[in-house]
Amino acid sequence: MNLMDMILRVKSHPDYKNAGMILCHNGVVRNTSRDGTPVSELFVKVDRKRLEEILSEMKQREGIIEVLAQVKEGRLFPGDDIMLVVVAGDFRENVFRTLKDAVEAIKSEVTSKTEKRVCSNVNC
Repeated sequence: MNLMDMILRVKSHPDYKNAGMILCHNGVVRNTSRDGTPVSELFVKVDRKRLEEILSEMKQREGIIEVLAQVKEGRLFPGDDIMLVVVAGDFRENVFRTLKDAVEAIKSEVTSKTEKRVCSNVNC
C-alpha cells in the first residue's frame, strides 16, 4: 500500500486535466476500540468483489474522474495502515461526498474486522 503511488496513478488518468481536487483517506488501526478498550491486534477480511463494485459505482458519479482504494487483509496491529482511498474530481462538493460515501461503503460492506483486546483481568 502506497498512497503516493495511488496519487501518481490518478495523475496519469487521461481525464486528469479536468480535476480540481484529489482527496485521500488513510485509515489506521487504532490502539483502542470504540468503547476505549485497548486493542492488541485486528483481523481483517476483505470482500474484493464488492470492493470493485463500490469503486465502479463511485466512478460513475457526477464530476468524478477516478476512485482508487486499497484495503489490507489479515492480521494488523495498532498504527498499521488498513485502508487507502483516493478520489479525484472536478469540484470539492463532488469529491468530498464521494470520498465519504466510498469510505463508509467499504467499511460497512467490504471489510469484516475482529479485534483482539488487551485484557488486564485474570479471568479474561
